[in-house]
Amino acid sequence: MIPIDSFQGVITFVVAARSSSFTEAAEHLAVSKSAVGKSIARLEARLGTQLFHRTTRRISLTADGEAYYVACALALEEIGAAESGLGPGSREPLGRLRVDMPVAFGRRVVAPLLFEIARKYPALQLNITFSDHLVDPIEEGIDLLIRFGDLKDAAGLVARRLTVQRWAICAAPDYLARFGTPTSLEALKDHHCIVGYRRGQPLSWRVRRGAETVRFAPPATHQIGDGEAMILAAVAGVGLCQMPRSLFREDIDAGRLIEVLAEHEPDPVKVHALWPKVSHLRPKVRYVVDELVRLCEHGP
Repeated sequence: MIPIDSFQGVITFVVAARSSSFTEAAEHLAVSKSAVGKSIARLEARLGTQLFHRTTRRISLTADGEAYYVACALALEEIGAAESGLGPGSREPLGRLRVDMPVAFGRRVVAPLLFEIARKYPALQLNITFSDHLVDPIEEGIDLLIRFGDLKDAAGLVARRLTVQRWAICAAPDYLARFGTPTSLEALKDHHCIVGYRRGQPLSWRVRRGAETVRFAPPATHQIGDGEAMILAAVAGVGLCQMPRSLFREDIDAGRLIEVLAEHEPDPVKVHALWPKVSHLRPKVRYVVDELVRLCEHGP
């Protein structure tokens, strides 16, 4: 069993890990530098490993220290989350919520929903990042992920479906005037296409062939690793692009894009909210996910 007094050492360790020196940590903890050093030394002796590299000016975590910090920081956050879920303060989300989402879908669809939630709950503080690949939420310090498609790479995460998205292939009127409108998937070999780019490879499209949705590799003329930039490229007239229909809606309505090959529209893709699998679901995550589900049900 872990000695009761060792928990104070854990708190001191986490504060020191977030500081540049034991002196800075001592200031945060309102104790002496000596007290911080002795607490860390006792912790290292109990664990049988060195947690910090020490110089006269700075401290830095060792490899064991990095691993221990991740575990300790998560544990302390779980304790804080449990406490925040008790009492009258649990009736609404509060504190900082770190959310990561796909670039184009995040900016055009999810971010406005989150801003509506933040307006409703003033105690909620948003920290939003955008990426088109699945990140490690624990390693990156993310509370909530928004992602498309299957969840084969989502080990250790809890998922809840928010909505489904229909897909469309679009091009600018200028592009179609210059290159013609494709009438079949086979005709795409004579066209310029804008495709996603991830992990050093162009991404395929999802299309319907007969009764099935299959993967299809169009000419990867322009390979772009940012969904928003892919849409801008389509509007600029450099090629055909496949995206969730909701991201094309404004440009279609304004006449900047035209949908083609509608008969090959694939099955809709699911959009999920994901969060780390922990024993206690943070109230702020639970409330925000519930609100996102509600807004998606009533949104476009």
